[in-house]
Parts: sequence; structure tokens; C-alpha cells
Amino acid sequence: MRKGIYLLPNTLTLCGMFCGFYAIIAALKGHYIESAWGIMIANVFDGLDGWVARLTHSTTRFGIELDSLSDLVAFGVAPAVLLYNWALYPFGRVGWGASFLFVVCGALRLARYNVQMGSAESKAFTGMPIPGAATVAASFVLFYMNMWHIPPYGKNYLIIILTVVLAVLMVSTLKYHGAKEINFRRRKPFWLLVIVIVVIVLIFMHPPIVLFSFAMLYMLWGILENIAIYYRKRRRLTDEAHKNL
Repeated sequence: MRKGIYLLPNTLTLCGMFCGFYAIIAALKGHYIESAWGIMIANVFDGLDGWVARLTHSTTRFGIELDSLSDLVAFGVAPAVLLYNWALYPFGRVGWGASFLFVVCGALRLARYNVQMGSAESKAFTGMPIPGAATVAASFVLFYMNMWHIPPYGKNYLIIILTVVLAVLMVSTLKYHGAKEINFRRRKPFWLLVIVIVVIVLIFMHPPIVLFSFAMLYMLWGILENIAIYYRKRRRLTDEAHKNL
């Protein structure tokens, strides 16, 4: 007997893949703002497909693999093509090398996530999630174009450094938090609803600046939190060593 597939979550996944493909085509045509927005919208579909699958208990191995392929297109290839065409091509081989590094690290991040699913990845993410890295890249393009209205001129070392840093963060062992840690079935404090409304209003008021600010905050928060965790562990081990003396 043939097994079917769940239509709704997989359709949402393919919508995210379509947004990523559109972002690639737009970047190749020099429509960088449209390309960045395609990546940002793909993020919405990426969140919806997982949420719908969990809500309807329609999570399958097929859906997981399709989601990974969609993520590689929308959050791996699309941001890399956008960054290269927008700012990295003046670097020549170094530029496309940095772009390819972003794709490779994104693929490795997805492969590791699928292998560790249900164990190490049950709560916090190991390494920066590929949608998070793509959001930082896309929101940076939106922020830059909003401020200066033209692509970077010549070799911009800040952008190539950011590309490499995002690639390294994806394959790192740093712990990053995600929406899957939030249990939406439980009651939440009233002030949390107020914060959500304020965030939504801020995004609608000035999307490029607010989205870039939140994306950078997410990236830096993960780095700082892991530094704090490292020093707490080191202090605890030192205290235990002193007690054993």
C-alpha cells in the first residue's frame, strides 16, 4: 500500500523554496532589495511549515528532508548569490570562495541538524541556524540599501568578514535558541503579548532598520551567552578543584 504525504506543511515548505529561488533570480538581475525580501519571506514559510506540522501531528521523514533541501536553497544558496553579486565580486576568487563557504557551512549545518535531531538538537540549536544566518545577511543588505541606496563600491572588507563569520557560526558548537523552545500551549505573562505587539509595530514602522537590529542582536546574543557559559563552567571547575585540594 502506497503512503501519501501531508499536503499543507509540504506546500508551505515548497513556498519557502520558491521564495529562495526567486531571491537567486532577483540577485542575478541586480534587484538586490527584492532578493533580500525573498529570503526574509522564505523565513516566514520556514517557520510556518514546522509549526503546522507539529500542530497537526504531520511530521514525517519526507517532510524533514524536503525542509532541509528547501532551507539549503532559500538560506544557503540564495544569500550566497545575493552577497556575491551585491558586494563580493570585486574580491575575485576570494569573493566567490567566501560565498561558497557560506553554502558549504549551511549544508553541513543542516546535515548535522538532521543527524542530531531528537538528541543534542532537542532544545537549543548547536551552531547558528541557517535561517538565522541568512536573515542576518539579507537584513544587512536591506539596511545598507536603505541607508545609502546603492550597492557597496569596490572592496568592502566588512561584508566579506561578515560572510565568513556567519559561515563559521553555523558550523560552530555555540548554543543558539529558537522558537521551538517556546511552548505555545502554556499560558504566558501578559507583558509578553505587549512586547510581541510592540515588536510587530516597530517592524512595520521601519522594517530594514528593525529587522537588521534584531538579526544582529540574535547573532551577538548567542556569542555573548556562550562566552558567559564558558566562564561559568570554568569558574565551577576551578572551585571544585580548590575544594579537592
